[in-house]
Amino acid sequence: MDNKAYALKMQGITKRFPGTLANDHITIECEHGKVLGLLGENGAGKTTLMNILYGLFRPDEGQIFIDGEEVEIQSPSDAINHGIGMVHQHFKLVDTLTVIENVVLGLPTMKQVLDLAPAKEKLLKLCHEYELFVDPDAEVWRLPVGQQQWVEILKALYRDCKVLVLDEPTAVLTPSESNNLCRAISKITAQGKSVIFISHKLREVMEITDNVTVLRDGKVIGTIATKDATQLKLAEMMVGRAVEIERRPRAKVPADSEPVLVMKDVNVYDERGVHALKNFNLTVHAGEIVGVAGIDGNGQRELAECISGLIKPQSGTIEIKGKPVTGVISDPSFLGFIPEDRHKTGLVLDFTVAENLIIKEYMKAPFAKKGILQYKEIGSHANEMIDKFHVKTSSKDVAVKTLSGGNQQKVVIARELNPEPILDIASQPTRGLDLGAVMGVHDVLMQERERGAAVLFISAELQEVMALSDRIIVLYSGENMGDLDGDTADQAVIGQMMLGKRI
Repeated sequence: MDNKAYALKMQGITKRFPGTLANDHITIECEHGKVLGLLGENGAGKTTLMNILYGLFRPDEGQIFIDGEEVEIQSPSDAINHGIGMVHQHFKLVDTLTVIENVVLGLPTMKQVLDLAPAKEKLLKLCHEYELFVDPDAEVWRLPVGQQQWVEILKALYRDCKVLVLDEPTAVLTPSESNNLCRAISKITAQGKSVIFISHKLREVMEITDNVTVLRDGKVIGTIATKDATQLKLAEMMVGRAVEIERRPRAKVPADSEPVLVMKDVNVYDERGVHALKNFNLTVHAGEIVGVAGIDGNGQRELAECISGLIKPQSGTIEIKGKPVTGVISDPSFLGFIPEDRHKTGLVLDFTVAENLIIKEYMKAPFAKKGILQYKEIGSHANEMIDKFHVKTSSKDVAVKTLSGGNQQKVVIARELNPEPILDIASQPTRGLDLGAVMGVHDVLMQERERGAAVLFISAELQEVMALSDRIIVLYSGENMGDLDGDTADQAVIGQMMLGKRI
């Protein structure tokens, strides 16, 4: 098949960073009207490759062909002009602008006064054509995260992209929103456009893609027709060994285990005035993992943030080891909090790995003395944490934004679980991580349980909630639908509870 048969071909792409060969002579091919799945562990080189395609990085070697013609892409505007659209895992929207303002942002205009009426008309046609409905006049920060995803996709379609790159598009979507996305992708490919679909959810890759290319350690392991693949085969190609999420054996939580977190009749309203937690009650004991299941957006974020003191309940009480939570908890020996969005609330992306690892204790000994930072101690601590939590980085002194998503998450986990807190809140800690990294996070949380910490594990992935939890509660519309034993919990019953059936 010659290059003209492909909507996109990236051939022999190589990209080096100091101490890292991110892409090693990678070749991928995407046919017209087809979906190419791109799989690989965090750090395998997927995002670097797509950033080269979108003009954010320049390759050291290799060629890019679009419709058989070699092109040079030096910037995102070049990529857009060549028909490449990209929806990044972490959205690139301006929160304070409206939907339509975000959509037209950066487009050339000859008019001195911006006339948005024609743009709105075109956007609304796209909304109906692809069944991705958003209000053009809504401010982006007011939209649920799923609709923000629609804005990013519509923005690319508005620019008439021929190849659409979707980087972890379902990581923030509810099941119904994921179904909407699948329908939209089908409509996109039916028009002859092509999609590159990056995901760690193997079930979705099997459902959505036509072909799958697997990367490992910056190299192509192989490309396989999806109809000839299985989830087990793809997982094995990704990590070099068979990997499955299974329930882990563990000793029963002692009946007399001490209650660490106690919440009574807690009511919380979010910033939009929506009743996010309703008369919520929960107890988590020492040496216990309590999993919180539920469709994303049913109060999970507010649950984590009111325990950590980031938001204040309107009524009810929250106690940790008998002490009322009245404000932000900054004592690392008291609470470890892994937030759901590592970019927005977990890390300072422009800070180094070492700086991020001490961000909660930077003015305390041994990291500071009389207000002066002690860089030798900071560096020594960073190297210890990098080794202990297996953070893949060329140096403790590189900006944390240069790390892969999985390694960024390891930095957050290393900081939050040191020194050994009595309560761990892990909110969506495996979001956007590959199977190997997911298993690593599970290992860490099981180790926390074994040392006697109380662990609250919040995840939209039901399979891992069932694999990891001693007890499972289900959140629906801010209410606790019931409490199930992790050993005997039934997936069908949990599914009913997630839709509002109380047990």
